[in-house]
Parts: sequence; structure tokens; C-alpha cells
Amino acid sequence: MVQRQFPNPRELAELMRFKKPTFDAKRRRLDAALTIADLRAIAKRRTPKAPFDYTDGAAEGELSLARARQAFEDIEFHPGILRNVPEVDTSREVLGGPTALPFGIAPTGFTRMMQTEGEVAGAGAAGAAGIPFTLSTMGTTSIEDVRAANPNGRNWFQLYVMRDRDRSYELVHRAAAAGFDTLFFTVDTPVAGARLRDTRNGFSIPPQLTPGTVINALPRPAWWVDFLTTPKLEFASLQSTGGTVGELIDGMFDPTIGWNDLDTIRAMWPGKIVVKGVQTLADAKELASRGVDGIVLSNHGGRQLDRAPIPFHLLPEVAREVGGDLEVHLDTGIMSGADIVASVALGARFTLIGRAYLYGLMAGGREGVDKTIEILSKQVVRTMKLLEVQTLDELGPQHVTQLARLTPIARPMQDAAESASSTAPKTVRAPRATKPTAAKAAAAKPAAKPRTAAKS
Repeated sequence: MVQRQFPNPRELAELMRFKKPTFDAKRRRLDAALTIADLRAIAKRRTPKAPFDYTDGAAEGELSLARARQAFEDIEFHPGILRNVPEVDTSREVLGGPTALPFGIAPTGFTRMMQTEGEVAGAGAAGAAGIPFTLSTMGTTSIEDVRAANPNGRNWFQLYVMRDRDRSYELVHRAAAAGFDTLFFTVDTPVAGARLRDTRNGFSIPPQLTPGTVINALPRPAWWVDFLTTPKLEFASLQSTGGTVGELIDGMFDPTIGWNDLDTIRAMWPGKIVVKGVQTLADAKELASRGVDGIVLSNHGGRQLDRAPIPFHLLPEVAREVGGDLEVHLDTGIMSGADIVASVALGARFTLIGRAYLYGLMAGGREGVDKTIEILSKQVVRTMKLLEVQTLDELGPQHVTQLARLTPIARPMQDAAESASSTAPKTVRAPRATKPTAAKAAAAKPAAKPRTAAKS
């Protein structure tokens, strides 16, 4: 029989300790965020629809983004046991310099439209965490101001080649003069993707007000106070600032860029050069043969060609084929530290976060970006400990299986054509013909097992 007694006040006091209240509203909402999805929910409540959708959305039916995210969900981890991992080391060398974590902040455009602190918040948070920050050509903070916000950290610059080549070259020289150590040469934006949310919302710089946008803004006064009481919003690296994203891209960027542009930029850039937007093994091999320092497997966050390849699915084969010649980085769809660990295990030297960073920015400015990095860092550490690995270099394909969801259908006509092509007599080609040769070599290889894919 259970013995009962009157509650002891002292024992009750020990059991019923009330949490100390937090009167700082920003701190309270950020403390409640445990995942990037939590930060996204806060960002959506606090940000007008047009800038939120610009961050959250993708091209056309948004299938590329959905598949990229699903790909990370469709994995299985394989933990070890009895490995003794009281601590783990998340640091490594990337592109000739240190990083405290296996991820950095990706280049994003229109950033001060999301939240007025913009790139200054991102660069400052990255510097404090010991990770790289990447400034976009479409950024809303100047190269020099980013350097001032992150004077002792690693700053990278992402370059779009514009019709006005001299303007692009000027940006390259400014980034070099400001001490940026890496240049991301972006190749996946010959024209603007069809970002339908932006079109429907009339998203542009400067913002175009309609009755709908005004009504949507009413419950979000803090965003408007920030917007109206801070310096004018404009692109810091561009002369033309008016219009929608699509109009700006189509008006300024050059769809005729080619290998000669890469050679020209590379010759004038003193640091590391990385080609961002690689989506095939053949192109990865071509870039390895040309001696670039790294590539980023990316479909631009699903914001360009819808139904584009899933970067996470390309990763194992690309890392296996060219990982010894250059660094393979990955972006698109990363929303957790587990996604980052899985990427490293399958061959990525480094990963980049875009939307996750912007969700934090919209949720709480600089403190929100700090929170994003904190969440991902804790998830990386916890996942590594549960896998029982002490360092990033211990991670390998044995720790991750990509589960099948999207499986390529056999293509007999194309396979026959590729087979015939591979047995045809080889001819001597000029040096610039290395790309077709690499593609044929890839086609001649025995067919690999279908990659286990997941929607992203």
C-alpha cells in the first residue's frame, strides 16, 4: 500500500521552480526557436509577404527546391558504437584558410530588403563564429562596408559577369583590394529564372506599393519603421537599381559569357577562385582540368531552372571523380546540421547556407543570424557525436545511405547514341575542346547504379 503524507513545502519549492521571465521580446522569440523551421515561422510573421516570398520561393513550380530538401530527408545514417567521443572537432581548412564549422554564409541579393541590418549582420555573425561570409554582386551593402563589419574574418565575393565587363572587373579589383580571399564565379544565371511569387507580389527595388502590400504591412510595423528610418535601399555594387529581380538580371547580366570570361577573371584575381552553379559531372571534370580551386554544386537554390539536377545527388559521384583535384562545395536545400554532416560524409569539403541565414536575419537581425549559426552548430556537433566520429575527416560514405525516391528511367535511344559515340574513332582536338572530350569520357564509363535520390 502506498504511504501518503502532506506535501512538504521545501520539497515542493525544489520541484516547482518557475522560469525567470524574459522581458526582451526579441530575445524571447529567438530563445524559443529550436530549428531553422522555427526561425522561418518567426520570419514569416514579422516580414511583409513580398520580401519573405523572395527569400522563401523558387522558380516556376518550385520543384527543384522541394526535391533538394526532400533529398536530405531521404537519407539513412549509420552510427558507430563505443568510439569514445566526449568532444568533436568541427573545424577544417577550406580554400587555404581556417573555418570553425563546415558551413558558411552563401551570397544573397536584396538582403537589406529582408531586414535592414542586411549583410552587416551576416558578416558580423560569420566573423564572430569563425566562418566565411560571401557577399553577392546583388548585395545591398558595399564591399568595403562588409570588410568593416568583418575586419578579421574571411570574406568571399560572388561575381556575376555583366554586359558591361568593365563594371565586373571593377568589382573584382575592389574585392581584392578589400582583402577578400576567394572569388565565386557564378555560371548558372545567363537569364533570370521565372520566380512567380516575385511577379505576383510585384517585388522590386524600390518596393512597389499596392493596396495589397499596404494591407499586408499593417500588422508588421517594425519592418516598415526600420525600412523608412534607415539609409536608402539600393544595390551597393550596381549602378542601376530600379525594377524587378528578373528585369535587373536580364538587363545587366550577359548570357554570352564563356570559358574565356573565366580565364580573364582568373588572371586578374589574386586569391582562390571557385565556380558556383555546377550541375553536371562533365562540367566538374572540365573545371578540374582547368585548375580552378573549387566548385559549388548548386542549382541556385532552385531559383533558376526548375527541375534542375539535385546537388546532393550529384555530390558522391562528383566528389569521387574530381575531389582529389579541387574542393567540392555544396548548397541548395540545407536546413539542418544533419544535412551538413551528410554532405561532408558524401564528399563535400564545405557547404553554404542561404535561406537558413535569411530566416534568422528576418527573425531577429544580427541576433537572429547568430541564432541560425548556433542552431546549425549544435546540430552538427550532436549528429557527429551520435555517429561517434571526432573529426570531419572521419566522416565518410559508410555513414550515410541515400534512399531511392527519384530513379532515372532507362533511355534506350540516348544510351545507344552515347554507346555509338564512345566507340567512334577519336580525333585530336584543340585545347578548348576539352569539355566535349570529358563528356564523352563520362558517357563511355559503365553505367553507375541509380543514385538514391530524394526530393529537395
